[in-house]
Amino acid sequence: MAVLGAFAQEKQFEAAFILTCVGSLRKAVLRFANQEQSVTMEGHFEIVSLTGVFSVHGGHYHIAISDGEGRTYGAHLMDGSEVYTTAEIVLASLNDQRFLRVLDPQTGYPELEIKPN
Repeated sequence: MAVLGAFAQEKQFEAAFILTCVGSLRKAVLRFANQEQSVTMEGHFEIVSLTGVFSVHGGHYHIAISDGEGRTYGAHLMDGSEVYTTAEIVLASLNDQRFLRVLDPQTGYPELEIKPN
């Protein structure tokens, strides 16, 4: 996540998103549904799916990974995850939109707000 955030800053992306990703992790830091705390899993994991939206204003990513037994885990991707061999991420950006992050008092999270650029 930190790498994508830095890339968004470097390229000054106002509205970008992940089209696809293939790769692997040696450490996955995940926050599972409806949980406050993240968990760290170490080992060798295939990235089955990575999706998300991001901009210079912040990002939100979900990942699905599988272990050597084929068990699959899906969760919110958190900072601290580490690529094992590669993460081939295909991105796209929109020039006429801005992806903002606005604190939602109902959820307590900065939620996506899309505005014209």
